[in-house]
Parts: sequence; structure tokens; C-alpha cells
Amino acid sequence: MSIRLTVLSVMEEVAAEQQKKLAPLADGTVLANSGLDSLCFAIIVARLEDALGADPFTASEEVYFPVTLADFIALYENVSAA
Repeated sequence: MSIRLTVLSVMEEVAAEQQKKLAPLADGTVLANSGLDSLCFAIIVARLEDALGADPFTASEEVYFPVTLADFIALYENVSAA
């Protein structure tokens, strides 16, 4: 499964588990408007670290917080490519 599909799958899974109404996911979707809260994102990051073997938020000394879904996916694609 591609990184993009893994990220989308985990986001949908967590939204369902946490009973959150997930906004339609597109590259331009602003994460703050996705329907997910900070707990959901913490769970997503932990699960993606398990699934992909990397956490882009600790892999770099540079602090960057993604704004859109495309930004979020690119973080994982970039850390996996390194």
C-alpha cells in the first residue's frame, strides 16, 4: 500500500473509532477543518509510526506543522524517502 493510501486509511479508521465526522479528504483539505481533533491526530501519528516505521515530527530538528492533507502526506513521503 502506498504512503498516501496508508495515511488516508489510518485517518478514516481513527475518525470512525473516535466517532468523528470526517470531512471529504482532498489534497487541499485543511487539517484543522478535517473533523479530527488533537487526540485523533496523536493516534494517527502513533499508528503511522508503527505502520511506516517513521515519525516525521521527531525525525527532523526542524519544526514544521502541516496545514493541508497534502502537506501531511508529504511529511511521511519525505521521511520515508530519506
